[in-house]
Amino acid sequence: MTTMRNSVQLIGNAGSDPEIKTLANDNKMARFSLATDDFYTNQKGERVEETQWHRILAWGKTAETIEKEVKKGRRMILNGKLVNNSWVDKDGNKRQSVEVVVNEIAFFS
Repeated sequence: MTTMRNSVQLIGNAGSDPEIKTLANDNKMARFSLATDDFYTNQKGERVEETQWHRILAWGKTAETIEKEVKKGRRMILNGKLVNNSWVDKDGNKRQSVEVVVNEIAFFS
């Protein structure tokens, strides 16, 4: 088997306008939600649509592209990797989240 790696590819629509932050050294960070749809036929023969929501994060030039191109509803394809985050909130509860850190993005017209 070839080398296994953390890789994800998603096609979907932006669920929100991106949140853009400018950090030290003018490095940019972009964060937004992405909706992907899947369809299946249930036991009654009905077509069912299921939407999954993904947290998207990008840095640097990719974040700059997102700032210029992404608006709520924009259709895109992106490649990235899954990153797990964990922290303790202000009430002492352990919290977790999964984000897709983008390294490539393209848009549908």
